[in-house]
Amino acid sequence: MLPNFSYIRPESLKEVHRQLASDGTRVHAGGTDLLGCLHDGVFGAEKVVSLQGLKELSGIRQNGSALRIGALTTITEVERDSRVKELYPVLSQAASEVASPQLRHQGTIGGNLCQKPRCWYYRGEFHCLRKGGEKCFAIGGENQFHCILGGSRCFIVHPSDTAPALMALDAEVRIVGSKGSRMVPVAEFHVPPAEDPQRETVLEQGEIVTEILIPSPPKGMRSRYRKVRARQAWDFALAGSALTLQMEGNTVKDCRVVLSGAAPVSWRSREAEEALRGRALTEETIRKAAAAAMENARPLRENGYKISLFKGMLEEELGKLAGRG
Repeated sequence: MLPNFSYIRPESLKEVHRQLASDGTRVHAGGTDLLGCLHDGVFGAEKVVSLQGLKELSGIRQNGSALRIGALTTITEVERDSRVKELYPVLSQAASEVASPQLRHQGTIGGNLCQKPRCWYYRGEFHCLRKGGEKCFAIGGENQFHCILGGSRCFIVHPSDTAPALMALDAEVRIVGSKGSRMVPVAEFHVPPAEDPQRETVLEQGEIVTEILIPSPPKGMRSRYRKVRARQAWDFALAGSALTLQMEGNTVKDCRVVLSGAAPVSWRSREAEEALRGRALTEETIRKAAAAAMENARPLRENGYKISLFKGMLEEELGKLAGRG
């Protein structure tokens, strides 16, 4: 059952910020995560402020040398946009893997970045560390889907598919509040539990994401997104990767390797990047890069299978970017 709350639909950003100034207020974009959290009692709300009246937050357009995606642009629109498909296939592929077709039609890219964790303890009737309790129940409980990298006190995995793709593209988000706006790299947008186990993003009270800016791709860039799920169900990633390679002939000039389903935030594997950068994309290079991505993995009791899953997936995807398969 949903809690009782007032519903406000402002027509301007100024009014949004005024409404968000009070405690007990939640932002409504597509609502696919918000309503589920309210229904399950993950958090409450005295007031829900809808952004649907702000048409300027929707759409995809060129903004100088960058591509601008409004925060209210639906996942389906991102997936199908011809510019995204041509210039940033990693993002188009990631968007196509989000949830189900129905949810992609309703959900927004801003909401996909800001969604809450899907840990069954956090979403269930457990007063866990992320909800202000004293412990992460996943450490000694059922943890087959939890993180193998970056776990510290809380062992969630971040559920977003678009976040790792945007991180691999060096994208930024514009955050706007009553005190003005600021630009934050997607790589710095999410808060790891080692810093604060009760926050997911750097958003402060009253702030919202208004747009995402993606720089023009460098010459010779190749990119792919892969998501491994149980039985190809409409579910969250057991393992995933967003890869961008800037090629100069047969050599990897620069690259980004970002993992999903691995850590509490989208996880950039600098170890794998170091194994690729400056080298030809041979089978040996690919094998070493995949192994390097997992060298710091620390699995829990039931999720050690993820290590071999990530290695195999990365070898396959890097092989495809090399033109083999």
